[in-house]
Amino acid sequence: MTTHVFIVDSRTFKIHLEHLFAGTGGKDFEIDFNNSSTTILHHKTEDVLGGLIADASRIRSGDFIIFYLQQNTRYNGKFFGVFKATTDFSFLDNFEEFGRNQYLYEELDKSLTFRILIEPFEVFPEGVTEWESLDNIQHIAHPYQMLWSLIYRKLKGKRGNTMITLYESERLVELIRNKNNNATINLMDRKLSYDENNQKIITLDNSLATYLGRQEVINILPRLISKYSSGLKFEPLLQAYILKNIGTGANNTLDRSIIPENYILEWIGNEVSCGVGMQSIDILLSAVLDDQHILIPIELKAEKADVNNIQQIQRYVDWIQQYYIPNVEGRVRPILIAKEFANKDSEGYIGLIDSFERFNQSNVGRCESLVYIEYIVDNDQVIFNPISY
Repeated sequence: MTTHVFIVDSRTFKIHLEHLFAGTGGKDFEIDFNNSSTTILHHKTEDVLGGLIADASRIRSGDFIIFYLQQNTRYNGKFFGVFKATTDFSFLDNFEEFGRNQYLYEELDKSLTFRILIEPFEVFPEGVTEWESLDNIQHIAHPYQMLWSLIYRKLKGKRGNTMITLYESERLVELIRNKNNNATINLMDRKLSYDENNQKIITLDNSLATYLGRQEVINILPRLISKYSSGLKFEPLLQAYILKNIGTGANNTLDRSIIPENYILEWIGNEVSCGVGMQSIDILLSAVLDDQHILIPIELKAEKADVNNIQQIQRYVDWIQQYYIPNVEGRVRPILIAKEFANKDSEGYIGLIDSFERFNQSNVGRCESLVYIEYIVDNDQVIFNPISY
């Protein structure tokens, strides 16, 4: 299962705990393309919101949720946990009427459009500081043991919902346990809250909260199909579609193309940073086969593939070999997903296949042969087709 870190402040953290949900914002924008093929939003705004929907779509029931409390210079930022998601995916509580219809908008003093319900799992009163978890390398023997997902997030900007890898989750939870001497909060059907003065999660003398807000299902497929038909780019929506549907049985062509039979999907990530620059893996999956981990980095294109895509995939493989495999031993199965190349006799397609062959030859023993998947939209469905080459 995946661990997701949600960014909060002292005001929003208290409300998250008292109402048992986590969320991220779309600023003050109404998502007008949910269940719709059209939008009045600028394409850049739509792409940003599409990225937030992609982040929201990777969450599965039972996934771990950890909160990172951002604070001013008086207090260090801290990680608190551990909670569990109680439903698949995030739901939409749209920003309408200047927030008046959004549940707890006034209390939060911000728009949190994409939300997930949570429950306490192993909740500790004390948080572990950012310095203790990210900066203190006293017990770090090798650079690959550091919590790079959270370090990259700090370097690159403000992402409200960041997944961390399996081994990073184990290390962060262990740090929180040690900070609290393994003593969890005794809930006894009491509501959780946050005491800012003492910097601790506390319990209140009343029953657990119920969540009373709207829970609209997010469906970006009509908008994806519209952009595909119009020849417009739609990579954030394609990413969101794959993240939401992979492994669920909702799209058999998707599952068969990416996850071979008998593979058990164990972790889902998107926009996985793989360097201090801007490069990131569009989708990274981890699956298990006969107790062996298979890492599946996926490069997505809303247009036809070209030879330049191989350079990106090579960087993904190099990063996984240096930073991931030393922590979780396994195989690497790289995948390129792109729009259908109708003319397989064209010079562009032949050159593309040549680049695949060169990639495979230069990575013998480092990863499996590249899997190339094309997609089309037919009868309002996205169909994925692995291509033999």
